[in-house]
Amino acid sequence: MLRIGPYEFTSRLLLGTGKYPDFDTQKEAVKVSETEILTFSVRRMNIFKPDQPDFLEKLNVEKYHLLPNTAGAKTAEEAVRTAKLAKASGLCDMIKVEVIGDEKTLLPDPIETLKASEELLKEGFIVLPYTSDDVMLAQRLEEMGCHAIMPGASPIGSGQGIINPLYLSLIMEKANVPVIVDAGIGGPRDAASAMELGADGVLLNTAVSGADNPVKMAKAMKLAIEAGRLGYEAGRIPRKRYATASSPTEGMSIG
Repeated sequence: MLRIGPYEFTSRLLLGTGKYPDFDTQKEAVKVSETEILTFSVRRMNIFKPDQPDFLEKLNVEKYHLLPNTAGAKTAEEAVRTAKLAKASGLCDMIKVEVIGDEKTLLPDPIETLKASEELLKEGFIVLPYTSDDVMLAQRLEEMGCHAIMPGASPIGSGQGIINPLYLSLIMEKANVPVIVDAGIGGPRDAASAMELGADGVLLNTAVSGADNPVKMAKAMKLAIEAGRLGYEAGRIPRKRYATASSPTEGMSIG
C-alpha cells in the first residue's frame, strides 16, 4: 500500500496525461496502467485557454486522484501561485512542486523548490516536491514536512534511466516518507530497477506517451513496477565473485 499524507493507493504507478498522440490513446493507456493517480501541468488546464480542448475530457477523473504540478514555474512565487489556482479550481489538495532552474537540462532549482514547498506546507497542501538526486536536499524537504520526495532518475524526458543509483538508494534509505522516482525513466527495465532499489513508486509520462505503442508500454510499466516491488520485498541474493552450485552436494555418493 502506498500512503501519501492521508491517502492510500494500491497502485505504485503515477501516470502523466500529456503528449499522447490522441485522447483515445491516452484514455486506453491510463486504463491498462491501473494507475490511481494522474498528474498534469496546471498551466495546461483550459482555464487558461477556454477555447482549447480539455486534455482530460476523455477520462472519468472522478475515478482518479489528481496530482496537478507547477511545471513552468521558475520561482517559488510562481509555483505557489499556480498551486493555489489549482486548489481554487477544486482539483485537490495534493500538489507536485516543480520549479525548473535551467531551461536546457530542466533540472529543478533547489533553493526555489525549498521556498515553494515551505510556503505550500503552511497553506495546508499535501506537498510532493520534484528534486534532483541530492541526498541532503531530500532530507531537508522531509524535515520541513513534505509528504513525499520525488527525485529524478535522470533529466526530464531524456529516457536515460537511472544514472545515479547510489544517491537514489541513499535517499530511499534515509527517508521516512514515500520516495517516488520521477523523470528520466525510459523503459520497463528502468522502472523495475527503481523499485528494486526501494522506491515506493514511479511517476511516468514521456516513457509511455512517447512510445510507439503507448497502451502496450503502459501495461509493461505496470507489470515492471509490480515485479520490481516484489523483488525488493523478497530480497535478492548477494552478488558473489565466484560461482555457487545451485544443487546441493551434501549426501551425494561419488564413484
